[in-house]
Amino acid sequence: MAAIPLPVKVSSLKGHFTNAFPFKKPLLCQNNNNTLELGTRRRTLPVVVVTRALSQTNESMMASIITDLEKEEQQEKVSKEESDARKLAECWRKIHGEDNWNDMLDPMDPFLRSELIRYGEMAQACYDSFDFDPYSKYCGSCRFNRRRFFESLGMKSLGYEVSRYIYATANINLPNFSRTQRVDPDDPIWSRNANWIGYVAVSNDETSVRLGRRDITIAWRGTVTKLEWIADLMDYLKPLSADKIPCPDPTVKVESGFLELYTDKDENCRFCKYSAREQILTEVRRLIQRYPKEELSITITGHSLGAALAVLSGFDIGENVSHLTADGQSVPISVFSFAGPRVGNVRFKERLEGLGVKVLRVVNVHDTVAKVPGLVLNEHVPEFLQKMAEGLPWSYSHVGVELALDHKKSPFLKDTNNPPNFHNLEAHLHLLDGFHGKSKEFKASNKRDIALVNKSSNFLKDTHAVPPNWRQDENKGMVMNEEGRWVQPERPKLEDHPVDIHHHMKQLGLASD
Repeated sequence: MAAIPLPVKVSSLKGHFTNAFPFKKPLLCQNNNNTLELGTRRRTLPVVVVTRALSQTNESMMASIITDLEKEEQQEKVSKEESDARKLAECWRKIHGEDNWNDMLDPMDPFLRSELIRYGEMAQACYDSFDFDPYSKYCGSCRFNRRRFFESLGMKSLGYEVSRYIYATANINLPNFSRTQRVDPDDPIWSRNANWIGYVAVSNDETSVRLGRRDITIAWRGTVTKLEWIADLMDYLKPLSADKIPCPDPTVKVESGFLELYTDKDENCRFCKYSAREQILTEVRRLIQRYPKEELSITITGHSLGAALAVLSGFDIGENVSHLTADGQSVPISVFSFAGPRVGNVRFKERLEGLGVKVLRVVNVHDTVAKVPGLVLNEHVPEFLQKMAEGLPWSYSHVGVELALDHKKSPFLKDTNNPPNFHNLEAHLHLLDGFHGKSKEFKASNKRDIALVNKSSNFLKDTHAVPPNWRQDENKGMVMNEEGRWVQPERPKLEDHPVDIHHHMKQLGLASD
């Protein structure tokens, strides 16, 4: 019997059968090794079975064979997923920097790549859920209820639950956001100074088994408000102790704007009457106490300003909270930052490393944000010059390990000189998906949808026919009420802070009564 060419996937075979032979479309290929080839897989079947099936006009017999092959293919898929889960559970400490990612970046370790993309998507969720609309009375808040956060974003399969939202402010006498003045004084905006800036999430039971530990994740959003842009520009170094962050070394300094955004609060606002720092430390302590007998990890992620806050909060947790376990053992802390600026001076870097906090910085080599502050005085200047400039307020040093990507290696992206594209988080995740090593060809690994690159940019080549900045709310968030009028929908009451936050603050020495 002559072989029938063009093997295809099992799932594509059904629906092509006819009661007359030959088939309208070639489906199966019998090779010289007495196997039936389907797509890229080979299934061993006796030649007589294949011959009999092909020589008869019995569609049910063919369907039975294909069903058996489908079951085998599905079993192999499940087996591979279970195998990958076991490997991930076994090597998670390496993925989180136990060996500073030696031999994992070039060539790129596939498990590390997948985990980086996963945490990057958790940071991207901060943008996708943020209310940017200046006409909304909820502008600056999260658009979704905390308990349905990932479900609302189509990320329920992630296997995490948000335990609390994080709010921040800055004590600068300027409007915080381009918020419009509302006509109705009885219907004011939710807050004039607070902004939702991220969340704390914890892996559920099923995901914790797959990961090999209970993972506490903190995700920070990047710059979007006026006050945050001002914070970014306050690029002189300031001692941590100046904002009452305990540190035995008074020469440890960080960028002033990042520090103030992390520690500022407004006691007259129900959302930011506690600083972002107080919210983070109390929640991490609460979660550590909630799972006293489990192996834990603390993973912090963020983009741009969020990357800086991820590094700063990682330092703070390592200095003041991570050791507060039942057995006194420190919980491992890892920071996966994207397009992050420098945060502090060389003493900050040394202290962070001494605390055992692991930082992996994912950057696009063409992105300017990852090169500031400290454009002149930084870790690249000779060591003697670093020592001489140690006391200056503009001498910075990057921390951790850098994973450098290059958007010019992607065949999907435009050759453009648009800096926001270079900085875009979705573009970074696209580059991660295709990165295999510095000298290796760009090749998508996780089959991540390239359309996501243009979610909030115009970076994809036009030949892919994906419109720029395509992500938007239907009807700009307006809905028709019972009276037939188009209005902004009301939301459930916005949560501020858990009732036990003051208790945990007292235990951490952040409150006296």
